[in-house]
Amino acid sequence: MANRTAVIETNKGTIKFELLEEDAPRATENFILLAEKGYYDGVIFHRVIKNFMV
Repeated sequence: MANRTAVIETNKGTIKFELLEEDAPRATENFILLAEKGYYDGVIFHRVIKNFMV
């Protein structure tokens, strides 16, 4: 079974990442439930380092 993908739309572009459901089933399910409820809507990234991390 292929892993699902999450997509985050920002004012700087789109971030797409794979959810590793087999490795972290509870964390993945929690993330999906919160995202579906809009929990992450409008959240500002705490730290951004160019070409390194968000």
